[in-house]
Amino acid sequence: MKKRTKKLLSVWVFGAAAAMPVATLGVLVGVGALARGPALLAAASVCAASWLIGAVLARDLERLTRAVRNGLAPPPLLMPIAEIASDLRRLIRDLEARTTQTRRMLDIDETIVERLPDPLIVLDADRSIGRANAAARAAFGTDIPAVLRHPTLRAAIDRAMVQDTLQTADVALPVPVGRELQVTVIRLAPLPADGPVLLVLSDRTRERAVERMREDFVANASHELRTPLASLIGFIDTLAGPAADDPPAQQRFLGIMAEQAARMNRLIDDLLSLSRIQLTEHQPPSDRLDLAGLVRRAAAGFEPRLAERRTTLTVTVAPGLPPIVGDADQLVQVLVNLLDNAVKYGREAGQVQISALTCSGPGRWPKRPGVVVAVQDDGHGIAREHIGRLTERFYRVDKGRSRAAGGTGLGLAIVKHVVNRHRGQLLVESEEGKGSTFTVWLPLAQ
Repeated sequence: MKKRTKKLLSVWVFGAAAAMPVATLGVLVGVGALARGPALLAAASVCAASWLIGAVLARDLERLTRAVRNGLAPPPLLMPIAEIASDLRRLIRDLEARTTQTRRMLDIDETIVERLPDPLIVLDADRSIGRANAAARAAFGTDIPAVLRHPTLRAAIDRAMVQDTLQTADVALPVPVGRELQVTVIRLAPLPADGPVLLVLSDRTRERAVERMREDFVANASHELRTPLASLIGFIDTLAGPAADDPPAQQRFLGIMAEQAARMNRLIDDLLSLSRIQLTEHQPPSDRLDLAGLVRRAAAGFEPRLAERRTTLTVTVAPGLPPIVGDADQLVQVLVNLLDNAVKYGREAGQVQISALTCSGPGRWPKRPGVVVAVQDDGHGIAREHIGRLTERFYRVDKGRSRAAGGTGLGLAIVKHVVNRHRGQLLVESEEGKGSTFTVWLPLAQ
């Protein structure tokens, strides 16, 4: 308590306590009922007592104020002040208990929001991002503002603000990888009209992909499997009929049947592999990998094929190649598919090169630091009009040659989807008569 306030309080108590007795003594002296000397002595006593009471009250109030301000127990006080102090202590205890309970509830709410499996975003009154939980930050990162600018989502937010009702919207995000969301828009308070808005984003990419893959599998698999199945059925009928007693024909037909069965097996394996990759394409991998080791491992597995085709494979890996974030099995599949195409469609007794180099400068690749893996062959090359469609499922430049070489038409589609999942880029360069180069850019681990 300030000195001036303490002094004013003392004067106020003094005036309030002494005014009435002193005025009464003055009236008695005026009417002759009391002598002047005793009256003055009585007035002095009243003033002294009033001043003492005012000083004691001011002191106790100062002690009480200091104790409350510092959170301490007050010292012994006069009875009225002590009762006030007791009430204040009870009030402070209640406030502390409520504050602790409120803080505990806020911590629980914070934990619940952060650990929700679905992304959750709160927009402030000005439509800026008030907060985003861990699932939203992991799913979208710095792309959250771009998601909120989607026209369909903005329209749903406007409807929720105007109609004060729960709104839903189906949002398709094409970049950085195809993703389909179902967004629920909820106003947190009916008033005011520009209050905060809650967005719950449920990823429906996997469910929609399963539906499309079921349809595509029935359509594509039935078409691609029809030819080898027809061949097998025809050869079985031949073996059971005209060739039943012809051992040389049986051996030849059995060899062809084995090739057709192997082709069907490769086709089914690639279809299943592509389906598994598409199911997780919207979820980036998180493992740190040594790309140099993966390149050497993939190249080592081609030694029998290289010897069969009398092809020379040159492996170039930059020293000290930094690690990347990826899925080891899927990246090995990318390298194997690219090397398989290079050996399969390159010149016999030709040259195939695979390299893994660091890339951090401007140009055709993103500005972020990354690595570039390139597979180059010296085959017949690919005409320009085919390059844009190479990663389509079952697309073949030369169908007869592809089937004869054992191709399923799914290798580059698998490469594209794996590269998309790793947030990388695929570039195809080719010149007829000189060969082709397939280059994959992958971001470095942060």
